Amino acid sequence: VQLVESGGGLVQPGGSLRLSCAASGFTFSMYGMSWYRQAPGKERELVAGISTSGDYANYADSMKGRTTISRDNAKNTMYLQMNNLKPEDTAVYYCKARRGTDVYWGQGTQVTVSS
Repeated sequence: VQLVESGGGLVQPGGSLRLSCAASGFTFSMYGMSWYRQAPGKERELVAGISTSGDYANYADSMKGRTTISRDNAKNTMYLQMNNLKPEDTAVYYCKARRGTDVYWGQGTQVTVSS
């Protein structure tokens, strides 16, 4: 099983990034997917989640209106489009797959928002 995040980097405040999470080794379409983030010295927190079909999504209050989670089950990939990024969005972003008690995590991708 592998979850590989990509798309992180350094961006200026107000900028945008699109993160990707490529999955392999399990039946991607049967797993609920989500993005989490962890800033230095803070606990890991939920950013957004999406249902198996992609029809339903939920967002952390801090991300609503400037973030879109999506998935392509044909490509075994999940995405996170983030706009109007703020310095407080700086964190390592992780993708998570869950089906019942089966939970998988990626290694994370660093997002740094700074001028």
